[in-house]
Amino acid sequence: MRWLKGLILAIILLAVLLVGILFAVNNQQALPLNLIWLELPEASLSVWLLASLTVGVLLGMVAMSGVYLRLRTLLTRAQRHNHQQRKELDRLRVQEMKELP
Repeated sequence: MRWLKGLILAIILLAVLLVGILFAVNNQQALPLNLIWLELPEASLSVWLLASLTVGVLLGMVAMSGVYLRLRTLLTRAQRHNHQQRKELDRLRVQEMKELP
């Protein structure tokens, strides 16, 4: 079953790569990018779109890093609390065994 999942993933990635290559080949015309306050030099449309995708992915990762760090802190705190609870439970079990005749 694992190999089937890997095969399907490989086929999907190959199809996406093929579409990306076809997109880059069919959009070779150079055009400048005007960002209202800044005029960037001429580059092909596929370069500008890939650059905007990269910037968007990076901004998304930065935006989610706060949530990730908060959840990581909560997980660490919960694991520490769990460890303390286990130690207390073990201590109580040993104490109960000592009290038995």
